[in-house]
Amino acid sequence: MKEQIITLLNTYENVAFLISIFINIMISILGIVPSVFLTAANLAVFGFWKGTFISFVGEAIGAIISFMLYCKGFRKLSETKLFSHPKVKRLLEAKGLEAFFLVLSLRLLPFVPSGVVTFVAAIGKIPFLIFVIASSIGKIPALLLEAYSVYHLMNWTWQGKVISTLLSVFLFIFTWKKINQNYKSKITT
Repeated sequence: MKEQIITLLNTYENVAFLISIFINIMISILGIVPSVFLTAANLAVFGFWKGTFISFVGEAIGAIISFMLYCKGFRKLSETKLFSHPKVKRLLEAKGLEAFFLVLSLRLLPFVPSGVVTFVAAIGKIPFLIFVIASSIGKIPALLLEAYSVYHLMNWTWQGKVISTLLSVFLFIFTWKKINQNYKSKITT
């Protein structure tokens, strides 16, 4: 996927940044597609700082548009039992500074899907302006970390090798724990 986007951006280099932002908006609206491949393409085409900036702009605008669309289409879902988990309920009912810090902190966590945060915030009571500010500020460190990691993985520097090793160890431990949990639950039932 990354290679096709690189080709597209190189083919239309006069409007490549607009194409990248548009793709990022579509990724944000879908809510489940990871944007890491687009970040990698942006870094390859535009360089580290410009690519990171274009990725940030695309993700920020995408989150804003997604928030508005989700508000219009899904707000009534917040009243269903589907969103009864205490942490989700807290985000749904958050207002003011609490809402700001909840969105900000969730944006800072690398393993919390961006689309889920936007969706739950949109169907909750979080005001638009608070969401925009908290979401955009929270995306800066998260995107810098993502861009740094992707850049070093693409160039296979020693930092990329360390990142790859740590990711592999994390995935191994996570998978091992899941297998053990499933095995233990089968034994007890």
